Amino acid sequence: MADLTRSWAQSVALALALVGVVWACAQPAQAVTVLDDREQKVQIDQAPQRIVSLLPSLTETVCALQQCHKLVGLDRYSNWPESVKAVSRVGGGLDPNIESIVALKPDLVLAAGSTRGADRLQALGLKVLRLEPRNHADAERVWRTVAQVLHVPAAESDRIWQGIQHGVQSAVQSLSPAARQQRVYFEVSPAPYGASESSFIGETLTRMGVGNILPASMGPFPQVNPEWVVQARPDVIMAGDSSRASMLQRPGWSRLRAMQGQRLCVFKPEESDMLVRAGPRMAEGARLMAVCLNRAAAQADAVVGPNSGVLR
Repeated sequence: MADLTRSWAQSVALALALVGVVWACAQPAQAVTVLDDREQKVQIDQAPQRIVSLLPSLTETVCALQQCHKLVGLDRYSNWPESVKAVSRVGGGLDPNIESIVALKPDLVLAAGSTRGADRLQALGLKVLRLEPRNHADAERVWRTVAQVLHVPAAESDRIWQGIQHGVQSAVQSLSPAARQQRVYFEVSPAPYGASESSFIGETLTRMGVGNILPASMGPFPQVNPEWVVQARPDVIMAGDSSRASMLQRPGWSRLRAMQGQRLCVFKPEESDMLVRAGPRMAEGARLMAVCLNRAAAQADAVVGPNSGVLR
């Protein structure tokens, strides 16, 4: 009888334990409250399952956190990793297609602080989180915020982030002493807009010990007077393919030593995307800049025609 009683008690205990496990698994994930770029609190009641991203760096962050499968809508410029090319497009940050976004029934919309229509999306009942990294501190804050919202374990998000930072540091350490003596102009678009010392690109250059002709006081990505660059006389110019043709037409630029010597680094479109997005591919971007700077330093004494002084 005692054995039967003991067996029954053990069975009841096991049943109760299993019920507890099932009950715990059935409970909704704990609500998360985060601050967006407007310093407003955004409460996410449970881990999002249907996400629309309207900024490429945010798209890449979601995917780097192994949550790519939850993306149901993207801006037209999100193109990495390869798998996102099959996701529906809903316009861009400046012209989002409100109707298309609503039709996708997202439980979270990730957008830049400058995204038009974000207020409208909120008014329609959608959860909108506005985040736009401009420097390294921003990039880390956005990374941790997105990881928290997506309920990615802190240990896992920290491990991935530390790997990114290790990659950036490896690129920094790869510079030769001569490369560190150079002054750089980095053009992010042919308007032209440049990357100053206060941008994440500029901060990477500073970590490399390299000078930047655009001071932090100009803001992260200021529009630049082309004459300013002529007067500043950078040793190295970095730009995308889209800028190269217009550079050759700017008054005085053909006489710049960076244009005359092989110290103009022109990046392919896919490389430019990597460089100008403050996200999980910052280490690869830093490596591209380091390669450019090392090559430019090695060829600093060479003088060639303005059309051939291009490093890729």
